[in-house]
Amino acid sequence: MALPRLPLTAALVLALAATACGGSTDGPVAGAGSSAPAPTSAAPSTPDASSAGPSSAPAPSSPAPSFEPQVLASGLEAPWGLAFLPGGDALVSERDTARVLRLPAEGGTPTEVARLTQTRPLGEGGLLGLAVSPSYAKDQLVYAYLTAEDDNRIVRFRLADLQAGEQPEPIVTGIPKGGIHNGGRLAFGPDGALYAGTGDTGSSGLAHDPDSLGGKVLRMTPQGRPVAGASSLVFSDGHRNVQGLAFDEAGRLWASEFGQNRYDEINQVDEGDDGGWPEVEGPGDGGGRFAAPLVSWETAEASPSGVAIAGDALYAAALRGERLWRVPLDGQGGTGEPEALLEGEFGRLRAVATAPDGALWLLTSNRDGRGDPVEADDRVLRISVPGASGSAPQA
Repeated sequence: MALPRLPLTAALVLALAATACGGSTDGPVAGAGSSAPAPTSAAPSTPDASSAGPSSAPAPSSPAPSFEPQVLASGLEAPWGLAFLPGGDALVSERDTARVLRLPAEGGTPTEVARLTQTRPLGEGGLLGLAVSPSYAKDQLVYAYLTAEDDNRIVRFRLADLQAGEQPEPIVTGIPKGGIHNGGRLAFGPDGALYAGTGDTGSSGLAHDPDSLGGKVLRMTPQGRPVAGASSLVFSDGHRNVQGLAFDEAGRLWASEFGQNRYDEINQVDEGDDGGWPEVEGPGDGGGRFAAPLVSWETAEASPSGVAIAGDALYAAALRGERLWRVPLDGQGGTGEPEALLEGEFGRLRAVATAPDGALWLLTSNRDGRGDPVEADDRVLRISVPGASGSAPQA
C-alpha cells in the first residue's frame, strides 16, 4: 500500500549560476573553486565546433509536467541501483549493506531477496548498479555491478539460486576499483547488449589507457563478451566517472558524467567516442578531437548520477545539487534548456528510472556519508509524468 503523498513547492525552479567548488564526486570535495556559467545546452557537435562552449538550442514547446512525488518506501540505507521486473515490482540495491531489496509496484515495505556477500564496500564503492535481463521471463537473470576484494566487476544471478546458497556468476572482472570514481551504472540497450559506465578511480590516466576498463563506457553480450564485430568491451573512452546511462526511442545512448572543478556533463555517446577527460572538462570538443557534451552544469548544481528518459525529456538525479534535472529533448538528438525540479525537497538524489508504466522512480542518497538524512531516509519516490508511456526497464 502506498504511503501518503508529500507536498511539493509550486514552482519549477531554474538553476542559478554560482561558484563551483572542489571536484565533483558523489559530494563535496575540498579544492579551489572557479566561476562557471549557468547550465547550458547544445545541439550535437560538429568536427569544427568551437571549444569556447556549447551553443543554445531552442527548447521543445511542451512544458514540464507538474510533479507531485509519492513516497513508496522509506528507511533504506544508501540505495544505489534500481531496476524493474516485468510485473512492475522494482529491485533496489543498497551500496553498503550489499542487499538487494524487492519493492512492490504500488510501494510498501521492501523485502530482502538477496545479499551479495562478495561485495566489499569502500568509499563510493559497494553494491552499485542493477539491470534486469530483457528476457527475464525466460532466463530470470539479474545483473549487478559491485566492488569486490580486488576489483569492480559485473555479475549475474537468479534470485532463486542466491536464495539456495549459490554464488553469482562473474561475467566481467578487472574493472579498476578505488575509494572514488567507481562508475557503476548498468543498462540494456535496444540492441540487446549490456552497457556499463566505469570510472577512473581518481587516476585520470586510466580514461585513455587501452589496457584498462576504467574511465570507459563498456558494451558486452549478456555473457560478458565483446559484441559481434567488436574487438573489445570498450564502447567509448575518455570518461571521468559515468554513473548514468539511458537510451531514447531512437536508440541513442545518453550518459551523465561527473566533472572535477568546474563542469558536470550530459553526453550523447556513440561507439568510438572520446569524452576528452582529462584534457577537456565541460563545454568544448578540443577542436574536433573529442565528443562535446550536450548539457553542462557547474559542479555545485549537479553531480549527476542516474539518468532516465520519460516522454520528451531526460531526467538526471543530482547528488550534490540535491535536485532532479529535466532536460527537454527535441527528438533529433538535441536538447533544450535544463530545468531544476524538487530542489531542496528530498536532499541528494542517486537514481532515477522509468517504470514499466511510464512513471519515474527516484532513490534518495542521504545516508551515504555525505548527506544530511532525516528520519525517513533513504526513500524511494514515484512521479507520474503526463504523456509518458511505458518502456523497457532501465537500471
